[in-house]
Amino acid sequence: MASSWIFWALLSAVFAGLTAVLAKAGVAGVNSHLATAIRTSVVLVFAWAIAGLTVRPLALGELSRRTWLFLALSGLATGLSWLCYFRALQLGPASQVAPVDKLSVVFVLLFAALFLHEPLSLKSGLGALLIVAGAIVLAWRP
Repeated sequence: MASSWIFWALLSAVFAGLTAVLAKAGVAGVNSHLATAIRTSVVLVFAWAIAGLTVRPLALGELSRRTWLFLALSGLATGLSWLCYFRALQLGPASQVAPVDKLSVVFVLLFAALFLHEPLSLKSGLGALLIVAGAIVLAWRP
């Protein structure tokens, strides 16, 4: 099971759920950008520690310019996402912010189709509509 993408994706979802709750508790009374910087610093140290323990020392030099470019752009997108996420958590309840944030799945489907030429099917379209509907239901407070 540990070699299955589903196993790791479910663990990711569990940790993302914890992230929302822990971040909401941590951003109370703190500038959201400072909170993001602190979180990012912890992620940075943690990621380098894991890489240091699991990657050959010369692996960095073997990366192509294209890899560096796309990983750097992904890092910028992550930073922007986290800044916006923490600000949203500061302003709204985690139980409403998180479902809206998960609309990222819909954007992944669209961006993957546009830029990676992954197929959009009736099934993925229906799934995206259900995600949008779910986000609306969970985030709407009359």
